[in-house]
Amino acid sequence: MKNLLTLLCVVSLAFTVSCANKKKNQYAGVDGDYVNGTPLADRTEGSSFFSDHVAKGEYAPVYFGFDSFTVSENEMGTIDKVASALKGTSKTIIVAGFTDERGTEEYNRSLGERRAEAVRQALIGKGVSAGKIQTVSFGKEMPADSGSGDAAWAKNRRVEFGVVK
Repeated sequence: MKNLLTLLCVVSLAFTVSCANKKKNQYAGVDGDYVNGTPLADRTEGSSFFSDHVAKGEYAPVYFGFDSFTVSENEMGTIDKVASALKGTSKTIIVAGFTDERGTEEYNRSLGERRAEAVRQALIGKGVSAGKIQTVSFGKEMPADSGSGDAAWAKNRRVEFGVVK
């Protein structure tokens, strides 16, 4: 239930932020691909979207080191599994970046964004269409583990995937 609530919050905020900032030809951040200028697919809106159209937990999270947005070799197996699954379908995923509780809200939001973008770029590098991947950052909001200390922080430094059905 906690994971479903987290996903619902992630998707809700992603759509709220996207709608507030949406411009027809915007090609940066959550609205596009920095490198190629490729716009991402439009986001679906509506309250029924949350219960009917998003699946969380289909793929394992990608974890990061402290203050890092580099996808480690240990995490490439997860990237490979997600890429293989997406290449054969028309599914769209939401890549959500998270951090641990240390640091300011602004810093952590930025770091979460860089983590989501690093995973997005890794998926594109594996052959996934840029139009199938949307990114969002939640920084230190919605921790996977509400505790403090190294074990909890390691679980919170992650990227999660939400599959749009």
